[in-house]
Amino acid sequence: MQQGQMNYDRAITVFSPDGRLFQVEYAREAVKKGSTALGLKFSNGVVLISDRKVRSRLVEQNSVEKIQLIDDYVAAVTSGLVADARVLIDFSRVAAQQEKVTYGGLINMENLVRKVADQMQQYTQYGGVRPYGVSLIYAGVDRIGPRLFDCDPAGTINEYKAVAVGSGKEQVVAYLEKEYKEDLKEKDAVALGIAALKVALEEEGGVKSPEIATITVGNKYYFYTKEEAAKFTS
Repeated sequence: MQQGQMNYDRAITVFSPDGRLFQVEYAREAVKKGSTALGLKFSNGVVLISDRKVRSRLVEQNSVEKIQLIDDYVAAVTSGLVADARVLIDFSRVAAQQEKVTYGGLINMENLVRKVADQMQQYTQYGGVRPYGVSLIYAGVDRIGPRLFDCDPAGTINEYKAVAVGSGKEQVVAYLEKEYKEDLKEKDAVALGIAALKVALEEEGGVKSPEIATITVGNKYYFYTKEEAAKFTS
């Protein structure tokens, strides 16, 4: 660590002379060490795919869950600190129900993600707290149609056609930039996502037990069974 940096990385509210908040940057580094996950929009829906990273053979594989149901038509996948992810998933579920009770019908995806982003951003500007060390991809269907957003530790949100987070983000994004096409069918979108994940995890032995979930227009959240997911990895 450089001597100049040491003077600015202890307090979350202090900018360095070159305009950096080091604690936020450190939180982003925590995300880079997390499991690789991605989201893709297809013709009438959106798919989330995550590597189910199990660090010990003593861990029950089914107890590791990266993709989380937020509402019937909204789901999220996380990468980074698991405990931080759990807190934000719970926050998302409460915010989704508030949105549903207030406005009825399908939840406005952008409003929901913005509430989560505001919560994360607050933890970058007050003393005595630290940023959330997690990034989230939100996928769902609202009145506009299929939507896909990501939210990072700084509270920054963006909407995408395809997006990735975690340790293999760069490889996945590079692959999708070459291969992604709009108006994919669901099966083709899942196959493309698995192919991108295989590229990112090649040095780790490939994709062994991915989590896959879809949300489509007119249909609620669907989580692929282990057998259904295995068809795309064989």
